[in-house]
Amino acid sequence: MKPRALLLSLLMLCGPAHGAEAGEHAIAIPAWFTETFLDFREDIADAAKEGKRLMAYFGQDGCPYCKELMQNNFSQKAIVDKTRRHFTAIAFNIWGDREVTWTDGRKFSEKQFAAFLKIQFTPTLLFFDERGRVVARLNGYYPPRRFDAVIDWVAGRMEDHVSLADHLKRSVKEAANPALHDEPFFLKPPYDLRRKAKRALAVFFETPDCGACDELHAEGFRRPEIAQSLERFDVARFALGERTRVITPEGERLPAEDWARALGIVYTPSVVFFDADEREAFRIEAYLRPFHLAGSLDYVASGAYRREPNFQRFLQARAEDRRRRGEDVDLWR
Repeated sequence: MKPRALLLSLLMLCGPAHGAEAGEHAIAIPAWFTETFLDFREDIADAAKEGKRLMAYFGQDGCPYCKELMQNNFSQKAIVDKTRRHFTAIAFNIWGDREVTWTDGRKFSEKQFAAFLKIQFTPTLLFFDERGRVVARLNGYYPPRRFDAVIDWVAGRMEDHVSLADHLKRSVKEAANPALHDEPFFLKPPYDLRRKAKRALAVFFETPDCGACDELHAEGFRRPEIAQSLERFDVARFALGERTRVITPEGERLPAEDWARALGIVYTPSVVFFDADEREAFRIEAYLRPFHLAGSLDYVASGAYRREPNFQRFLQARAEDRRRRGEDVDLWR
């Protein structure tokens, strides 16, 4: 056995796999994920030798979206078989202490590495090409149909031929409302989004035939806490393919579709927050339940994003404060 293979075998025998010590609410990582020394230079090269690409998963204990990824997406044989065929998968704990070596040789602990990559949501998944370039980044949970389409796009090496947003638009068909939902709090045209009134701005991007968009309107926007938080924002909504002219917070004049592309919007619904100084403060670009949507609104409206750059720490403190007050905290509710 080669020395590196022997060391990896010993590593797998000497302690809990895939991250830090398992906690009370640990998320089980599939056995087909690969144990490595977390050196991205080696991991990308080893994957390429097998004709694969590298998929890096970042999660944490007690994360309902990580659990959904593992128990929903990775319980489906077709998704698992395709992922195993085309990718080497490695796992990181965003609060862990294992040493990680980045593509340029810099070394971090897992928690330092998560901060370096500005990971705000779990799960986050990074997909690397053979040269070590990140070709796709999923900042949060993608349900099975959308996740499967992302796997096809990355495995098919489509990044130089079609954008991921356009691929998802064509490939993912959901049983959902064929029309966009309207809300009384949405701004009406003409859309001048410059912050003349010095209010924060929330811009939602949606598409027709979007099940998660339907859920946002039927459930998220109906929650009293969320409705109350939205009163602290100007709220605009655009479809990804919408050609309506917009004056962006920065003063640029262009169609909404072009603005969404410039912002890198892939998932719907996504929301991008701008502060009163017309700078992007935060964004959500994956599936989100009401608890986390409410937390995101509070994170921006309260100005906490300026004091605490780590959204996960903010959420943890917010949840603990509510538990101390005797409130029931259900992260998936």
